[in-house]
Amino acid sequence: MTRPRPLAGGGRRLGVAPERLARWLDGVAARHGALTAVAEDAGTVRAACADGTAVTLRAPFPWTPGPALLTTFTAQARAPRRAGVLLVRRGRWAVGVVDGPELVASKVGSRQVQGRTAAGGWSQQRYARRRAHQADAVVGAAADTAARVLLPHAGELAGLFTGGDRGLVDAVLADPRLRPLAERRAGRALDVGEPTKAVLLSTPALVRAVEVTVVEPGDRPG
Repeated sequence: MTRPRPLAGGGRRLGVAPERLARWLDGVAARHGALTAVAEDAGTVRAACADGTAVTLRAPFPWTPGPALLTTFTAQARAPRRAGVLLVRRGRWAVGVVDGPELVASKVGSRQVQGRTAAGGWSQQRYARRRAHQADAVVGAAADTAARVLLPHAGELAGLFTGGDRGLVDAVLADPRLRPLAERRAGRALDVGEPTKAVLLSTPALVRAVEVTVVEPGDRPG
């Protein structure tokens, strides 16, 4: 379970492992009253508790509504899926294939990118050009890595989850070779730090987590 984060409009958002979702919902019902008015809304499940608390569930992968909506949602969220991961920040990148709770393929890399300088005039322009060339080299190397690690699995991926610097990720996925991956890009970005192997190993849990939004009556403005 990820740490709850407050939302600007009131309430909080967190990630819940699919295996823990049923128990987590039982806990919500115990604290706020039975979940009623359960309905599917544009791929999410919305429910209201007896005390007015609103709960919204969003699965990381597409799912198909069925009878007993919460049970159907929970069962499909637990189903193993294969997904790609692409993390890029200045000077570092990490690429992996997630299969259920496991990271089954991975590659990380790094290249030096010149830091900013306080120098002015020609020196500043020279450093800026050098940083731009180095950033381009990172984008190219990250694209090469993604092509080697992810493209062989492209047809099996239920989604591509990205994280890090959005501009650099966009630049990597602009590589024509990676169009099959870009087409599978998930709308939810992963909240991660530097693209290291340790961070990459944590991504299966982040990829599989069900995004939960909880708004209690006292959270609403006014």
